[in-house]
Amino acid sequence: MTLAAIRPDHWDFPLFLHVAGAMLLVGALVVVVATMAVALRNGDGVDVLTRLAFRTLLVGVIPAYILMRGGAEWIASEEGVPDDLDWLGIGYGVADGGLLLTLIAVVLAWRAARRGAAGPGGQGRAVLGLAAVLILAYGIAIWAMATKPA
Repeated sequence: MTLAAIRPDHWDFPLFLHVAGAMLLVGALVVVVATMAVALRNGDGVDVLTRLAFRTLLVGVIPAYILMRGGAEWIASEEGVPDDLDWLGIGYGVADGGLLLTLIAVVLAWRAARRGAAGPGGQGRAVLGLAAVLILAYGIAIWAMATKPA
């Protein structure tokens, strides 16, 4: 019985980049959800919170996505993993779909931020929903990467 898998040391850095990017991505999305949820309450500082959510998407989520995806491609090429594994398909599907949802959320957050003190409105609710869906989807991908179901 094998207790732990041993991998070559030269895989450590690309794997670190992939995992660090994924954690930064999820963390930045949590910031987006929190700031947009508070901004939707229409209290003081609505415009500041809406701009913070937009900037977090732009400066936090997108670079973290690039780091996560670049690390994933690098470690996949180093390991020579076959493309027909279920957990790998889940990871690629969530990452590709997540990029599309992220870009939609960025555009909606930009439009919500332009509203200023009027509040984020429907665009803000959409950003909140998209970010929450992304957190859930990335949670499923993290589960698939950690457990490797098949």
